[in-house]
Order: sequence, then structure tokens, then C-alpha cells
Amino acid sequence: MAYQKPTGTQDLLPGTVETWQTIERKARDLCQRFNYKEIRTPVFEQTDLFVRGVGETTDIVEKEMYTFKDKGDRSMTLRPENTAGVVRSYVENKLYGEPDVTKLYYMGPMFRYERPQAGRYRQFHQFGVEAFGSVAPSLDAEIIALGYQFMKDVGLSGVRVEINSIGNAPSRAAYRQHLLDFLTPMKETLCKDCQSRMDRNPLRVLDCKVDQEKFKEAPSILDSLDEECATHFAKVKEYLTAMGVDYEVNHRLVRGLDYYTHTAFEYKAQGIGAIDTVGGGGRYNGLVADIGGPDQPGIGFGIGMERIALLLEKQGVVCNDAPPLDIYLVGLGEQAEDEVTKLLYDLRKAGIAAEKDYQSRKMKAQMKSADRMQARYAGILGDDELSRGEIAVKELATGEQRFVKLSELADVLKQG
Repeated sequence: MAYQKPTGTQDLLPGTVETWQTIERKARDLCQRFNYKEIRTPVFEQTDLFVRGVGETTDIVEKEMYTFKDKGDRSMTLRPENTAGVVRSYVENKLYGEPDVTKLYYMGPMFRYERPQAGRYRQFHQFGVEAFGSVAPSLDAEIIALGYQFMKDVGLSGVRVEINSIGNAPSRAAYRQHLLDFLTPMKETLCKDCQSRMDRNPLRVLDCKVDQEKFKEAPSILDSLDEECATHFAKVKEYLTAMGVDYEVNHRLVRGLDYYTHTAFEYKAQGIGAIDTVGGGGRYNGLVADIGGPDQPGIGFGIGMERIALLLEKQGVVCNDAPPLDIYLVGLGEQAEDEVTKLLYDLRKAGIAAEKDYQSRKMKAQMKSADRMQARYAGILGDDELSRGEIAVKELATGEQRFVKLSELADVLKQG
């Protein structure tokens, strides 16, 4: 072939995309129950938004962004994540002026230049939520529980949550020194990225995938939390326990983005190769102000939809609630075929999922097509039936057949 899909992308074809549609519908239904409203933001933004929002020492900004100059010589970047874009929209559209907590969700494509592997693509899709305007630990627990319940709703098992607190600025400053005291003696043995990050943002070192084994004895940030942060984290754990969310504390969890404060969390599941993180998020109380808005707290998560789909496949879960085709119409003869074309449109207008043959095939081939499409019924119309104003309706699962008036077909199908 002259053209193929770009490396790290995929085509979602019929037979697969129905699973995605079900995942998306379950996400929307859940957000409606939790009172989160959908937001849609551009797939590209000014590059500086991600440098400021995500953090210039992160892998995303340093290595993974798709950045380009537009025709106005402005630096633009395909969004590598969507929290920064949602925060930009929140500020630009002055949503902070609303009296209640702003609760938003999104679904859509993100872009990162990564090495493709199972569950990891260069164009990938995320389902995420963001909430602004409250520091209440109950909101942290609600967000974590929402993502946890989403995975249960789609049918996944064995999902667990890891949580941590990375505190506020004073707590992190105290921890930074403890961490540097631990890392400095081993600096020359660490990878080049870790050595660079020790000077700029030591917490990023804990997120390294190369030297992870060397950090087993690293000090815990939980020991550096002040009273405010410790109390907040204790309440989050209390609420999660009350909600029945399966979680464990991982004191080395820092997440790969610089904007997090207080609560950080990840959803974990086995079955997608070397990767076991399905999604994650945390609180970002300073990000709105950093992007030019008022000092409003925020918290959210992003879940990888490719990883959800892969886990469903690995666990043998059929996540496809697309309704079946109601009826496949078969026209035998020129006049009957003309009537079938009109009848097909009338049924569709009435809310009936219907199909017909477009290749002038014989009846046997058309009936096989009805079976392949998993139609509930076949409607067979010949010249004799047409002269009587009737159509033969055959239930394909049982073989039972009856005659129905053409004018009553839609109502009969709706009644089952």
C-alpha cells in the first residue's frame, strides 16, 4: 500500500468501535449521576500553556510533545493531556464566577511521541474529569471514587487505587531536602535524566522508570507533611474507606506532572504488559493561578481508554450494548424491491433499525446477510404479499413466521 496509518496510531473499525461507544456511554451516564458537565476544548493549544501547566521538567514537555509553528509563526502543541486546556478554558470563560463548584468531564484524543507498546499509542484517548472551587477532602474522595466506579461499570475486575499526598509547598520544600540527602551519594550512578532533575525538581526523580529499584529506601514524603496536609490526607482515606474503594498508600507515588498538590492517585490493573497504570490524577491547587486565573483549587483525573479496552479484552469482558438490527428487508421482484426501498425509510423514520440488500443478490444470500448482521427479524416481500398489502416477518432466532400488514409493520416491531 502507498499509505499506512502513522506509527503509534490505530484504526477503530466496526466490530471494535462498538466497545468504545459502550465505554463512552457508560462514562457519560456516570458523570450525569455525579453531576459533571461535558466540556470540549481544542486539540491544540499554545505551547507555553503546557510548559507552564504540565511542567518543563516533565517527560511530557521535555520529550513527548508534538509541537509546530503555525503560519503566524506561533508555537502550537497538540494536547498531550487535557487538564491544562480545561483550566485555560475555565479561566478564559470566567467559569470561576459561578457560585457552585464547577464539575466538568471530557473525552477525546491526546498526543505524545512515545515508544508504542501494548496500551500505549502516540494518539490516544482519555476520559477525564476536573472539579474547581473546593479544597474539601470529600471532593478528592468523590473524584477517586468516580474513576473507580467507572471501571466497575464497564465490567473490569482487579482494579485497585494507589494514593499518596505530596503536600503543599512548605511540605514539599522540607521533603526536597530530605530527598536530596538520600539521592546525592548515588547521583553518579543514576541515569542522565535523574541527574538533571536532581538540580531542578528532585521529586521527578522518583518517577523515573530506569532507576526505580534504587529508590526503595527513599524517605517518605508523608513524614514531611505539615498538620494541614496530614489532616486532609487522613480525611480522604477515611472517606474512601467509607465508600468501599479498594485503595493502598504508596508513599513514592508522585505522578508525572508538576502541577499536583496534596492528593495524588493512580488506578492500577494487571493485564496490559509492562504497564499497569490505567489512569491517575490528583489535586492541583495552584494551577489556575499559574495560568492567569484567580487562586482557585482544582482536582481531576485522566483514564486511558485504549488501556480500558485492552483490559476488557484480556479479561474476556464483552462490553458492547449496541442494540441489534431490528429487521432486514428482502424484496423479491422489481415492484417489491421498489416498495422495500420506501418501506425501509419509513421504518427508520419510526425509530426502527432496518437494512436491505443493495447488490441484487438472491434470497438465500440476503438471508445469510441478515444472519451476519444479527437482525432480529427478516421481512420478506414478494409480489403476492405486495398485492395483499402484507409482508412475511420471520423471527430469525426461532424460524417462526407470520404475515403483517405493511401499514402496521413499524408498530408490530416496536411491540416486539
